[in-house]
Amino acid sequence: MRNDAGGTMVVDLQTDPYNTNHNRHDRDISDNGHNHKPRPKFGDLLKADHDGNLLASVDPIIVNTNLTHHRFSSVSGASTMSMSSGPASGEGSPCVMSPWARVSPPWAADFNDDNVLETNGLIGSIVREEGHIYSLAASGDLLYTGSDSKNIRVWKNLKDYAGFKSSSGLIKAIVIFGDRVFTGHQDGKIRVWKVSKKRPGKHKRVGTLPTFKSMVKSSVNPKHYMEVRRNKTSVKTKHNDAVSSLSLDVELGLLYSSSWDTTIKVWRLSDSKCLESIHAHDDAINSVMYGFDDLVFTGSADGTVKVWKREMHAKGMRHVLAQILLKQENAVTALAVKATSSIVYSGSSEGLVNYWERSKRVFVGGVLKGHKSAVLCLAVAGNLLLSGSADKNICVWRRDTSDGSHQCLSVLTGHMGPVKCLAVEEERACRKGAKASAVADGDRKWIIYSGSLDKSVKVWRVSERMATWREMDDEAAGSSGRKSSSSPHEGSGAWSSRELGK
Repeated sequence: MRNDAGGTMVVDLQTDPYNTNHNRHDRDISDNGHNHKPRPKFGDLLKADHDGNLLASVDPIIVNTNLTHHRFSSVSGASTMSMSSGPASGEGSPCVMSPWARVSPPWAADFNDDNVLETNGLIGSIVREEGHIYSLAASGDLLYTGSDSKNIRVWKNLKDYAGFKSSSGLIKAIVIFGDRVFTGHQDGKIRVWKVSKKRPGKHKRVGTLPTFKSMVKSSVNPKHYMEVRRNKTSVKTKHNDAVSSLSLDVELGLLYSSSWDTTIKVWRLSDSKCLESIHAHDDAINSVMYGFDDLVFTGSADGTVKVWKREMHAKGMRHVLAQILLKQENAVTALAVKATSSIVYSGSSEGLVNYWERSKRVFVGGVLKGHKSAVLCLAVAGNLLLSGSADKNICVWRRDTSDGSHQCLSVLTGHMGPVKCLAVEEERACRKGAKASAVADGDRKWIIYSGSLDKSVKVWRVSERMATWREMDDEAAGSSGRKSSSSPHEGSGAWSSRELGK
């Protein structure tokens, strides 16, 4: 069931029988193991990369469900019709067919005369039979997509703009720093690409991290070696398994990389030097995020979220373990940080999203229940949190700045495979034309890109002012004179505070 906005639906998260997630307080890992669900093997969850025959490159099918939208108005109507009955429709999804799924009421858009309440929905889709989408990065009107075809495609206003190809290793992470693009690969390498000034669509590979020079220099010093597995050592500056994520500290010009080899590494971008290699976890690391106040966060398949404090010394910098925010049986699969509010989010393989807000050096937070399968990616957009899952859905959560609580606004549906990655850009018109007071009041609109293992990228438009079901009911009740009934979504993702350590 979908509404007219294009792929947006809201599921009753409290009564949906498909939602079998449980609060982690109910599954204390300190008991004797009773009522425990064994932690899924990490390889089954995240290392099951699709390495089947790669399809030949063909022209992408571009779909635009809102042809009048100022940003994507150049997309043809013929393309829209070509996918009207295809996989982009989302029909057949268990959540869509659930009798507990609730469609937006027909009056939802009618009473929105003063633009107080918005709707979230699908703008368009990009389908290119080239590979499953594993990574995304957005920069202005450009979108970079990485897949298991080893190709990095560049899209501009939903049109195929440029592309470049790595020699090996599917692309698991992409970050952009000025005119350079950094890509993390399955083969353990970080490749560096530079955009041509004369030909903006042209990308040239200008290096690899670690550099060949640093590898040669390190190989002659026994102190630069570390044990990667029994009876095998390797140079510390080199990742020995897939690079799972990349994160930038733009102010200091540092790049953080995490890997399934259980290490994180710190790179100085000015000279491509590896400043530090940290054995951070006991199992594969799925995410690293530079945060705030010189803190770096890591999430791992060992079930922990760790906080690392960056300290400066006479000989340079060093990262020390400051705190363990979470310790559980299920793998931590994704992280996101809202630096301006000192909030950290983590997704887990059992479908939960944990969050912590730092106040006076104490992290306090709660748990959000909205998915029935592993959370694979997270992204922050203003006061919104987006969580993509193996259940093929994207939950849109809004944080109440007054008390820190979170409310699920909607569930974006339409993908036919697990949602593997997300990228966010503030809508251009909102950036240029919005008044400062309106932006401060939460009246911001965002373009969300979601990449999936269904080989497609979908483009959504979401607003921080979207109404919750209770607000819609109250507005309808006020206009009709009837008494508003309690919304079934009231309290979903409610604040559950707990002190997690000092």
